[in-house]
Amino acid sequence: MQDILLAIIAGLIVGFLFAWIKLPIPAPPALPGIMGIVGIYMGFKLFQWVSVSFFG
Repeated sequence: MQDILLAIIAGLIVGFLFAWIKLPIPAPPALPGIMGIVGIYMGFKLFQWVSVSFFG
């Protein structure tokens, strides 16, 4: 849980700084970006499951 809170705080600070110096945010559009992150996480978990279930 601490990792999640630290990640959110880091994201808020970076977003604030980018807005303050008037730079575009270093992220893709909201929903496609979030879905890409979810897909990466799911792929990682799928690999762990497959490697343990079939090759473990």
